[in-house]
Amino acid sequence: MNKAAERLYNGFVKENPTFVLMLGMCPTLAVTTSAINGLGMGLTTMVVLALSNLFISLLRKIIPNRVRIPAFIVIIASFVTIVQLLLEAYLPFLNKSLGVYIPLIVVNCIILGRAEAYAYSNPPFASLFDGIGMGLGFSFALTCIGAVRELLGEGKFFGLTLLPDSFEPIGIFVQAPGAFFVLACLVALQNYIKGKRKKAGKPYEKIGSGCSEDCMNCSEQGCSRRFYDENAKSADSEKEGK
Repeated sequence: MNKAAERLYNGFVKENPTFVLMLGMCPTLAVTTSAINGLGMGLTTMVVLALSNLFISLLRKIIPNRVRIPAFIVIIASFVTIVQLLLEAYLPFLNKSLGVYIPLIVVNCIILGRAEAYAYSNPPFASLFDGIGMGLGFSFALTCIGAVRELLGEGKFFGLTLLPDSFEPIGIFVQAPGAFFVLACLVALQNYIKGKRKKAGKPYEKIGSGCSEDCMNCSEQGCSRRFYDENAKSADSEKEGK
């Protein structure tokens, strides 16, 4: 499997940000009242994630470690502003529907997490596809949640009525508690599938987000060692040189 395909598969299946890593729960639970809202939010996040990953990777040798987080936020915020202006111009109905959750993409932990864990220490090509893969996984998850909630809560799918008039919509599914119910059921389903695949000899417990460490079982050495221990060593070597 080549690098691009590996990063796409990683974000879509192995490290799906919603169903596996459980990141970005605020927009996941808030905007998925319909399939179109979930898809729109997911694709918007994917564009910002892919572009921010690319630019952070291109600038990784220029951005100092000590100010990398503020630099990441400035880059991410710039792309969020561009995307929001484009939505206002060409998709105003979607912009109005998603509301404040578009500006809040700036602080979405998926985007900042991929910048920190992957883009800052990997080449641009791989970082771009890492962002696309994570974005597609996020879009797929939000669309699935929104589709189930819309179907059960309104009897519709992408705005089209599918169920007969005799169907009584279950109103709770388009309310906040419905998001928790649907998310829990979908996560349970993917855990069941993973359990089946594990028995077939395909375990998925280890989640390493590009730093060669197992993030789910991290001994609190991975990221700190990568960013701080190296700096300490370089500082010591500079002192010895002087």
